[in-house]
Amino acid sequence: MVVLVLVAVAFVAGVVDAIGGGGGLLTVPALLAAGLPTHLALGTNKGCSTWGTAAATATFARARRLDGKRGLLGFFGGALGAVLGARAQLAFSPSALRPVVLVLLAIAAVTLLVPRRTRKSGEVVAHRTMWMAVIAFALGAYDGFFGPGTGTFVIVAHATFLGASLSDATADAKAVNLGSNVASLATFALRGTVIWTIALTMAAGNIAGNVVGARLAVRGGDRVVRRVVIAVALALVAKLAWDLWRG
Repeated sequence: MVVLVLVAVAFVAGVVDAIGGGGGLLTVPALLAAGLPTHLALGTNKGCSTWGTAAATATFARARRLDGKRGLLGFFGGALGAVLGARAQLAFSPSALRPVVLVLLAIAAVTLLVPRRTRKSGEVVAHRTMWMAVIAFALGAYDGFFGPGTGTFVIVAHATFLGASLSDATADAKAVNLGSNVASLATFALRGTVIWTIALTMAAGNIAGNVVGARLAVRGGDRVVRRVVIAVALALVAKLAWDLWRG
């Protein structure tokens, strides 16, 4: 019964994560409620979500929302950043970032509520490739160091600084997330903190959810993505505020 609940939660988390990020808001608490210690819950969550993120990335690529160049740039930038971010954990406390991230997520939610100009077809942002690499590396490092809201931040960054539509920004975010997730999963696996029997069972639900979510994002366009990203950002703000309040 517990396994079925975890698979169902992974499916719903996959739908949400494919559109606006934040799937860990559902899967990590579910794993903790199932009795896993925090370090095993985090590792097992990566063992589940990495496969779902890969499925969402492939779905966006098949729908021609993510080309090879952007995908590779996001993947390798996110992976390299995540490795360095994980190493930085040894010198700094990730919890110190909570107040800053809380404010940034609130700003991100407000930013998406304000009408903005999207990049027209054929319009090129100056040094676009460089900025894509910077965003992928910086937010990959953030994911490796702290984590919450990474996908949401990538979406908002691409929409704000590169003028991408929200549906295209969501596709870009999946490539960055995939890179950082693969790097993080390798780290957790080497530490022996992934319970593979649970992770791979949940992965089946997460893959299905990510495929459904990615298709919804492609068909629903910016309207669907905006609503989900705002909801995820506000949920993350509430969670981080609660964590701060509890000390």
